[in-house]
Order: sequence, then structure tokens, then C-alpha cells
Amino acid sequence: MDQPLVIPAGRDVRLADFEPDFHEELDRAEAEAETRRHCDKLDELAYRLFAEAKRAVVVVLQGIDTSGKDGTIRMLASGISPQCLDVKSFRAPSALELSHDFLWRVHAAIPSHGRIGIFNRSHYEDVVVVRVRKLVPKEVWQSRYDQINAFEKLLHDGGVTFVKCFLHISKKEQRERLEDRLRDPKKQWKLRPDDLEDRNRWDDFQLAYDDALTKCNTEHAPWHIVPADKKWYRNLVVARIVRKTIERLDPTFPPFDSSLITKLD
Repeated sequence: MDQPLVIPAGRDVRLADFEPDFHEELDRAEAEAETRRHCDKLDELAYRLFAEAKRAVVVVLQGIDTSGKDGTIRMLASGISPQCLDVKSFRAPSALELSHDFLWRVHAAIPSHGRIGIFNRSHYEDVVVVRVRKLVPKEVWQSRYDQINAFEKLLHDGGVTFVKCFLHISKKEQRERLEDRLRDPKKQWKLRPDDLEDRNRWDDFQLAYDDALTKCNTEHAPWHIVPADKKWYRNLVVARIVRKTIERLDPTFPPFDSSLITKLD
């Protein structure tokens, strides 16, 4: 059975309609081999985008705690030269960031033309986390959907392509990953009290994401719903999406100045 990654703009999105464990009946070895091929191609595409220096790509990774944002970043970074790549993690805003509008810190992190940026969380925290934790009044976060759409359209018109990926895991899988963090000394540092408290708000987070994925799913910046219970399949899907996106942009090397040949001693 197939499962769509993208829902047409204007349609309601309900995460309950998507299977987090979906994996196309692929096995892990097949998926990992294909992922490596995509990463190899991404290195070439990123270099062409870097040389062209006219457009940028932003990969937005959103998902509930333990959905695999860090692992997805490591996979993408394994196939893209550091000279072409920026990675930004959005944590709780600082006092300086809170003294500006909520999109100020995001705009500052947008990569320059020629580069690929990967966001670990993003401006969507400001319509999800702030809503669930009741950090701002309802009328404030409700107005942000239109502001986000306008912001992304502004950047799109200026040459920035958004690749928005929601990493969709099940509640059962999240529990297993949290338990793994509790047991593993190398992962314990990643656990915060908020993580366990937020698990008790699972239904509220799902509803908040339903609304964000519905209201900010546009033709210029569509959402991709990535089944993420199986880490190896998650990596494959994101690698495919990013590769296909940059292939559609078809970046080209700048024209060669042939006069340079005569200037070489």
C-alpha cells in the first residue's frame, strides 16, 4: 500500500491518517544502500548550487521529541560538503530574541544564496510549543499562521526553496526511544523534564501539528509527512526529497571566462 508524502494545499491534514511505520516493504539493507546513493548525488548537487550562488535551500525538520531530527541531520551532512551547508538548532528563545518578533531569529538563520540550511526545529515551534504549553495567548499564535505563510512566500520569491519535513513517529515508538535515552549514558544528556511532561500532552501536540500542517501547507512551501518509526526509512525518504528538490532547481556552474586561458603563463 502506498502512502502520500505531500497533501495538496488547502486540504485538511490529520496525522492519525498516516502510518508512522510505513516503509514500502523495503528492507533495511536496500534502504540504506539507496540512501547512500542519494547522499553521493547530493554532494554534487550542493556543489553546483554553491558555485551558482543564486538560490538557497532550507530543509526544515519538525517533529515531536525523539522523532529523529538529529539523526536526519547527520545523514544529510554525511553527503554534503561543509562549505555548502549551514545547520541551525532552534531552542527556547533568548532574551534578545524575545525582544524581537518571533520570525527575527529565523530570518537571521536563512542561508545565503548558494548554500543549504538545515533547521532542527524552526518557526513552527511558535505555533505548536507555545500553543500547547500556553506560553502566549490564543489570539497571538493563531495570527502566526498567516505571518509564516507570508514570510515563506517572501523568501521563496527571493530565491529560497523550503523543504519542510514532518518526522512522524508513533506514541509507542517515542516511549521506546525515551526509555533508550534513560538507559544510555551517551544519550541521557538529551533528556529534559519538559520531554516527559510533553509526552503527557501527546494529543495536544498532535492537534497543534494537524493545524500547522494544514494551515501552512502551501504550493510554494509544501509539507512532507515522513514516516519515521524506522530510522533507516526516514533517512531514505528525506534524502530522496532533498535530492529531487535540488534536481528540479537544476543549478548550473557559472559560464567560463575563456580569456583567462590567454592570461596563464
